[in-house]
This record gives sequence, structure tokens and C-alpha cells, in this order.
Amino acid sequence: MPDEDVEISGEVDIGLVKDVGAFSFKALQKAKSMVKVGIRLIDVADAVEGLLKENGYTPAFPLNLSVNNEAAHYTPTLNDEKVFREGDLVKVDFGAAKDGILGDNAVTVDLGGNNSALIQAAEEAVAAGVATVKAGVEVGRVGRAIEEAITRRGFRPIKNLGGHGVEVHDLHASVFIPNYDNKDDTTLEEGQVIAIEPFATDGKRELVVESDICEIFSFYGEVPVRHPIARKIQSELSSNYKSEPFAARWLSNVAATRFELYSGLTELYRAGALERYPILVLPEGSMVAQHEVEVLVEKDSCSVLTK
Repeated sequence: MPDEDVEISGEVDIGLVKDVGAFSFKALQKAKSMVKVGIRLIDVADAVEGLLKENGYTPAFPLNLSVNNEAAHYTPTLNDEKVFREGDLVKVDFGAAKDGILGDNAVTVDLGGNNSALIQAAEEAVAAGVATVKAGVEVGRVGRAIEEAITRRGFRPIKNLGGHGVEVHDLHASVFIPNYDNKDDTTLEEGQVIAIEPFATDGKRELVVESDICEIFSFYGEVPVRHPIARKIQSELSSNYKSEPFAARWLSNVAATRFELYSGLTELYRAGALERYPILVLPEGSMVAQHEVEVLVEKDSCSVLTK
């Protein structure tokens, strides 16, 4: 464990960072336990996001439940009836937030039993990355350790996804942690909080692309809009979702129908008020496994916060 006097970058309280990390892990394990064949994705999201709110936290981002060739950013839609199916490979990615401190961790659940080696590759990649992290190490070296762990199992790392720095109200801050050796000589600093986040695939393509579907957004700030529903949504965002990403379904209280909700969001996006996070996918037939932990960089090693 890190010494209580270790100073986090940005002078953030280590006790709060550890607290948020621990509850992020607890919420992730709750979500993992609920991922079963026949269960609705929306029921998992409602339960786990609600768990945070019941305990004095808020979501750092909407619960991600990305299935099979979806690598990231699937969160249930408004009135979503999608259920988990036999054979699904489910990436569960989530984190808690409190006072701007953000947690982030992920695990993969195999509902068919056919992808254990792929999951193991992602888990071993996290372990390899964590073992490499310390102050002064180059991020390309961390990426090399991750890549070697994945390819050793016969799989490929997804090269345009990776880990990242975590700062106050900023989940993807500063440093990027590659999942392969990209030769980046940026060095890690003592006190940084970072996420180690390998994605492994059994497919031939190593780069994800954006799909046409987007359910997660973040709010930049108020802009002039004409449509009444867009103004109503913007007011709700300004009051309650200024900092962290939000799910479209969280706005059901301000839109009477799906058409109203998505029309308002579209107008706000076109006006420059929103950033979009579309679902990231590989070609149909490819499978993706993800594993992620958040760590504190120390002088000679690192400590896992999400545990």
C-alpha cells in the first residue's frame, strides 16, 4: 500500500482516491455478478448505477456493457429490452466518482465458456503492465509488456485503445498508456493516477472504428438553441451533468418520448454543446476481451487502487 503521505498529482487527497477506487471495484463486482443469460442490460445498469448513488457516489461514466465485437461505449438505451445471450462475451467497464475524483476499472464475463483464453490474455496483460509501472518508466515500455502478454497467448492487442491518466473531473487525462510498443518515451511520474487498460482480440483487425450508435455524451457548456426540448435538456445538463459523461437514458425525466430525447440531443450536438462517445467496434465475428485497473504510480512500483 502507498504511504498515506504520498502526494497525488494535483494535490488530491490519497485517502479519497483510495476510497473511490475501492468502491469502483465493489460496483464492478456487483455488475459482474448480475451479468447472466436472459438478464436485461438495463436492469444491471440501473442496479449498479443506483448502488453508487445510495452510497454517496455518482457514476464516473455510464456503465458500459459492450458485447462480443463491441469493444467499448455500449450503455443501455432508454427503455432498452436487450438481454444477455448464451455465448456473449461481455465487457463490464465502470467507475465511481466523488468530489471530482474518478474511479475506472473493467472486467470481461464469458457467457459461453469459449473465450477463457482471450480473457486470460487481457488479464495477464494487465498484470504485465502493472509490474512495469513505476516513476520514470517510459509508457512505450509499459505498452511492450502488455503487447507481449497478449501475443504470447496468440491474440492481438487493439492498438487505438489503451490506458490513460486520471485527474480531477478528467477520466482520460494527460498520458496515454498504449497496448503495444509505440516507442513513446513519455515517462510516468510519481503520484500520477493512471489506468492500465488492455483490449485483446481474436480477430485480424487491430483498430476499432466508431459505429453509428451513440448513447454516451459529455456536456461542454450552454449554447444558443431554438427547439424547446433542446433548451430543456440543456438546462438539465447544466444543473446535473456539468462534469462527467452521461447516458441519454438518464434524461428520461425531461423528454416525453424517445423521439424528443434524441432530437434534442442531436440539436445540442450540432450546436457544439455536446461531445459524443459512439460505440467502438471490430468487424462482426471478432471477439474482444478487456481488463482494467487504476493504479497510483510510485517511486519504485505502483499500487492498485481498484481492489
